[in-house]
Amino acid sequence: MAKKRKSGGRSKGGKGNLGKVQCSSCGRLVPRDKAKRKTSYKTLVDFAIGKELRQSGTHIARVPFVKYYCVSCAIHRHHVKIRSEDDRKSR
Repeated sequence: MAKKRKSGGRSKGGKGNLGKVQCSSCGRLVPRDKAKRKTSYKTLVDFAIGKELRQSGTHIARVPFVKYYCVSCAIHRHHVKIRSEDDRKSR
């Protein structure tokens, strides 16, 4: 059977066995290097209070929230675009 991708869809390289993460959307277990990672930043301060603090010149810390998606959920949520065969081979 023909192999579609040289990497098998993973960014593992020669690292050996990496752990699995759970998809934030459907709950599927996906290898960490194959899952699509989406990082969003949120502040722990209310918007109105944060606006006043920013005007006074203070720095407000942001906390990163990391979500992992399986390939099918990432495509469904438009985090990953569907590329043609020629575009997939070139970077």
